[in-house]
Amino acid sequence: MIWARGHRNDWDYFAAQSGDDAWNYDSVLATCRRIEDWCGAPDITRRGTGGLLFIQPAPDPNPIAPAMVEGAGSLGIEMFDDAMGLMMEASGGAALNNLRIRNGKRLSVFRSYVFPLMDRPNLTVLPSALVLRLVFEGKQAVAVDVSHGGEVRRIHASAEIIVSMGAINTPKVLMQSGIGDAAELKRFGIPVVEDLPGVGKNFQDHVLVSSVWEYKEPLEPRNNGGEATVFWKSGAELDTPDIHILQAEFPLVTAENARFGAPAEAWSICACLVRPHSSGQVRITGPDPADPIQIEANTLSDLADFRALAKGVELCREIGNSAALRPFGKREVMPGPLKGAELENFIRNGIATVWHQTCTARMGRDPMAVVDHELKVHGIENLRIADGSTMPRVTTGNTMAPCVIIGERAAEVLLATHKLETSVTHS
Repeated sequence: MIWARGHRNDWDYFAAQSGDDAWNYDSVLATCRRIEDWCGAPDITRRGTGGLLFIQPAPDPNPIAPAMVEGAGSLGIEMFDDAMGLMMEASGGAALNNLRIRNGKRLSVFRSYVFPLMDRPNLTVLPSALVLRLVFEGKQAVAVDVSHGGEVRRIHASAEIIVSMGAINTPKVLMQSGIGDAAELKRFGIPVVEDLPGVGKNFQDHVLVSSVWEYKEPLEPRNNGGEATVFWKSGAELDTPDIHILQAEFPLVTAENARFGAPAEAWSICACLVRPHSSGQVRITGPDPADPIQIEANTLSDLADFRALAKGVELCREIGNSAALRPFGKREVMPGPLKGAELENFIRNGIATVWHQTCTARMGRDPMAVVDHELKVHGIENLRIADGSTMPRVTTGNTMAPCVIIGERAAEVLLATHKLETSVTHS
């Protein structure tokens, strides 16, 4: 539900890695102005109106949300009217979240893009279909095998195949279809179609550690249940924020930190690592689509990530105990003033994913890249990838909006390549 398109430095990095300015921040702004229906403070430079995607600042927020923004401001963090405006060009800031919610209901990407076109004869949607593998003739992708209705069906492509299954299943299907590290594929008896050692590598995710306060007077969550956001740099030498402070209007506690005894009527402020130095990989465990995937996240394997998270936890405590939030907090439940080994244990026990898995089929021009600047799989004809796996690095903030932007860029490339015309009716 959070629309967070990423920082200027994210997209300029994408452009540098791909060698294509169509991925830079200015190009992304043009895309966003075209697709957005922004219902917040006007900003003709950075926001669009009348587009397909209704977006607004959190309406009628829980009082602790603006209080968190104010609390961050009291610590010298600049406050903004729009989390995705000038704030995404700055070194940090605090604001209410941009939300994809209307009349209390989530607006999904499917509902906005696909559902209005479901009656078109050239669109078929197969619910509950499982993609098994891609089919090739030489180096050309020609079909997809899927399991649907208890049968295996082969769907042939008259033009191109676009894979969009995310950072876990996209590399899984590529590898089990013969695209990946040749040595790894041969180990499972999979015939090699293209030796691309980067498939499944560079796995990145956002992780968080939550601090919790008991409500003085219980308040119900509103909107998405997390309406305030702060971006912050853990070191002055950094070129972009590496810490994201998230709010949850309920307690977020891992099983390992349950000993703190957080009550049900509590709220959280979470330190999220948005520029991880650590990366992992996704590996197959066999050639069959039913074989489980192995995810080696390698979270906090780089000590710099731990140091940044520790500073993030300290900032969460400062904001949560600030004068602005004092009227809403009966007591700080966790972590309290921990130091040294106790703080390290709290952080390691409190780590949880934010479900922003990305980067396992990344865009680039080096030997470990999987797709080029037009999202075409290196060495293969008629095959592109359009999902979060193609990110060279995970973006700053929630990853739904960047995935939409990747999809929009894929559409632009397909329209130009195949000389197509399009018309979409907004609803």
